[in-house]
Amino acid sequence: MISVAVVEDNNSIREGLKILIDGTDGYSCTAAYSDCETMLQNIKKHNPDVLLMDIGLPGINGIEGIKKVKMLLPDLAILVLTIYEENELIFEALCAGACGYLVKKTPPSKLLEAIREAYEGGAPMSSHIARKVIDFFQKKPASSQKGNYDLTPREKEILTGLVEGYNFKAIADSLFISIETVRFHFRNIYKKLHVHSQSEAVAKAIKEGLI
Repeated sequence: MISVAVVEDNNSIREGLKILIDGTDGYSCTAAYSDCETMLQNIKKHNPDVLLMDIGLPGINGIEGIKKVKMLLPDLAILVLTIYEENELIFEALCAGACGYLVKKTPPSKLLEAIREAYEGGAPMSSHIARKVIDFFQKKPASSQKGNYDLTPREKEILTGLVEGYNFKAIADSLFISIETVRFHFRNIYKKLHVHSQSEAVAKAIKEGLI
């Protein structure tokens, strides 16, 4: 059972998400908050597997909320669900610690798939959001802060797959290697980049133009 918490200030959207999640086998909505302040006070008690986070919230906004909740639950998978598609917000959310980014027009079946992907360690994104991420780092000039992390060509391929929103299985299938091999490479990537999570690896890869 995948336990999910929701932060959404629109009552009808929040209730709709709760009904969708609770009404699907294998999923449970453990909490639905209208603001980050309430979420931060209660999140440890509910301890969900995945947090669905809006960005445009009253009081503490979603980006700040992600940063704060990551301090409380560092391993929590946070999936942004928002109407905003601006590049800056996408990268801010990923750098803050989100593992994925979806727009609210995402079909329910795709949203449920994304929740499962996040739960299983993936970095799900709406296809056009992933395209924005790819376009950003393809057009971005090489960063003057670019570190010399000695990533191998295979590690760069795997990191690229993560940035594009693929989970471990999809990356393994595309490269014709096993999931265990992907995990082995990720352990090396984490060590080389000095990061502790997939979202940190994605953020560093984008900010420093590593791929």
